[in-house]
Amino acid sequence: MLTYANQLTLLRVIFIPCFVLLLIYEHARAATLVFILAGITDGLDGLLARRLGQKTSLGAFLDPMADKLLVTAAFITLTIPSIRVALHIPIWLTITAISRDLLIALAVLIIHLSTGQTKFPPTFLGKCTTTAQLATVAVALLGNFTARLDMAIFVPLVYSTLLLTVASGLHYFYRSVVLIESYQRAEEKDDAKGN
Repeated sequence: MLTYANQLTLLRVIFIPCFVLLLIYEHARAATLVFILAGITDGLDGLLARRLGQKTSLGAFLDPMADKLLVTAAFITLTIPSIRVALHIPIWLTITAISRDLLIALAVLIIHLSTGQTKFPPTFLGKCTTTAQLATVAVALLGNFTARLDMAIFVPLVYSTLLLTVASGLHYFYRSVVLIESYQRAEEKDDAKGN
């Protein structure tokens, strides 16, 4: 069902290519405004879903997917040295962030195939990581307005984001192992009862 909240989420997805193209064609300030608008739609879609009672399974899937696509597109674009922006995200942070997401997606697939589980709620550490990644992008973009002020914030933020990205990746891996092991133990108990 395409609720108002879901429409806002889809609008955020549409903003992604606009944001990337504006950066590529050296309109960093306009790209920053598009990123801010995307952030506003992120806040509004959740608010509308709660206030209007429009929480849907489509929205539960689309909202985090839109956030992840936006962050990944921003990380990749802001890492490219030829893109003319005041602050670039280091390539090692971008590779770490994307690798973590790929490993989590692989773990989710393995868990689904092993256990049939379809719900994978985000952890607090995962939410903190997404927030830190969004903040890293925001500060990198705001550097086009006030480079000196943002440089003082940017470097510590980059390392904090790296730490959270690695920690949440390890945490997801640990949770995946525990979940698969508990499922296997339950299966073994069922088999033992059947014999």
